[in-house]
Amino acid sequence: MQPQTVALATPFGSRAAQALLGVQERICRALAQADGQDFRGDAWERAEGGGGLSRVLSGGGVFEKAAVLHSAIRGAGLPPVVLREHPQLAPDSPYFATGVSLICHPRNPYVPTVHFNVRYFEAGEVFWFGGGMDLTPYYPFREDCIHFHRTLKAGCDRHDPRHYAQFKPWCDRYFHIQHRAEQRGIGGIFFNYLKDDRERGLDFILDLGATFLEAYLPIVERRRGLAHGQRERDFLLYRRGRYVEFNLIYDQGTLFGLQSGGRIESILASLPPEVAWRYDWRPEPGSPEDGLAEFLVPQDWASLTA
Repeated sequence: MQPQTVALATPFGSRAAQALLGVQERICRALAQADGQDFRGDAWERAEGGGGLSRVLSGGGVFEKAAVLHSAIRGAGLPPVVLREHPQLAPDSPYFATGVSLICHPRNPYVPTVHFNVRYFEAGEVFWFGGGMDLTPYYPFREDCIHFHRTLKAGCDRHDPRHYAQFKPWCDRYFHIQHRAEQRGIGGIFFNYLKDDRERGLDFILDLGATFLEAYLPIVERRRGLAHGQRERDFLLYRRGRYVEFNLIYDQGTLFGLQSGGRIESILASLPPEVAWRYDWRPEPGSPEDGLAEFLVPQDWASLTA
């Protein structure tokens, strides 16, 4: 599958797709080591050209579900989500897109859910990079939020000291659940249409794979053994509902996949294995569950002290 997949792109696109496979492998290896269980690999092909490798860990000791997805696809006919941002492109333009996307849904409510994505897109002479990562805690710790954002800032600063200042507020805007008037989590970084330089852009998104592991795994190790009961489990399931709502209504990656006729199993692999909605539920004032709200207000985490 892989030689066919990368042959569908320009030489640079082929190189980017191959390099992103390496990012997927390194992340899967690190997450499997943290969990104690390995990923199942599921290679697939796309009728229009290309394909991908979906790797999923289910029922692990740390992660109830973790999905790390690689794709490299060719298409003809741009999805509406792309045409809306780039009206100069012809609707029937051929395109190539490659990327890695992951989601980790933890078993312990004190371990945050995390999302990571990097991607490269080209259509004729037009190209861009996009991506980012964000943290969604249930019972947050101030020092974890600070560590996550400081690590992201350091990773951005290695490439351009302007990146974090631009991409952090972009993330806060993007991961806003409009119909709830609340944030999905404590944010991170988000960027799209980065198109100044192909080589610098590729270096940046590849390095973000290492930044992700540095930002997330120390939090997992600190919180994975904390005792919890049914109350915390119920709140985890309730808050996962917000994650599902955002992904199915607003997420650009999900929309791109659905509108481009992508593989449904891979597109929806980001959804949690269990989730609950509770009608008109409110946390008890002053409770740990009520305390989450103050963390969901966008703030300059990287500049705060623990």
